[in-house]
Amino acid sequence: MLIVRFLIIACALFISSCAPSIKVPTSIQGSQKVVVAPKVILGPGDVIDVKFRLWPELDYRQSIRPDGKISLQLVDEVMAAGLTPEDLDRRLTDLYSAKLKSPEITVIVVSQANRSVYVGGEVENPGVLPLVNDMSVLQAVINAGGFKETAMPESVIVIRRGVDNKPIPIPVNLDKIISGNDSAVDFQLKPADVIYVPKTAIAKVDKFVKQYIQDLFVYRGFGLTYDLNPNNNN
Repeated sequence: MLIVRFLIIACALFISSCAPSIKVPTSIQGSQKVVVAPKVILGPGDVIDVKFRLWPELDYRQSIRPDGKISLQLVDEVMAAGLTPEDLDRRLTDLYSAKLKSPEITVIVVSQANRSVYVGGEVENPGVLPLVNDMSVLQAVINAGGFKETAMPESVIVIRRGVDNKPIPIPVNLDKIISGNDSAVDFQLKPADVIYVPKTAIAKVDKFVKQYIQDLFVYRGFGLTYDLNPNNNN
């Protein structure tokens, strides 16, 4: 009887030693939330240092102008608004490559201007809102008091300033986003974005955007500068 028990225990130990060990993945043992820092997008009022490794006499501290540009020696005016510091670094390196041999340039953000967006149209409390990191279009509308009963959430327009300083209209269907439609995409706002919630459908978006910007910024002084070329009006 003792021999039988011994054999059973020995077999069990042998089988357990041959079985593959099972390890619990670290993601299951204790997952940690990975926080991705939002990209820094340069805009008017931001202060940056442009530093040259081999030519310190060209180092310059710049405040980005309301038109989104900076002025530098040898290359004159350069559009900086709408770019990340890394993008501006690459652009300056390309420009200075024609003036200097193997330029090594670093763009350092010293300070950023106050960030804000404007929500207008059929919302309860239209006006300027502080832009908090990762704020989406829907969140901005909610922070502006939400939609009025007369609003058309399926026809919202975000007006964004492009790198060429021209307004870019971006249609957003917030009705689908609210209903959880997988095909609808909400997105993170950028400084100086304008969110407009219409009362009726807009027939000609480009023409509306230009007229709306003129009315908004000329008479209300939101503090943005756009290039509105009258030759492009339809």
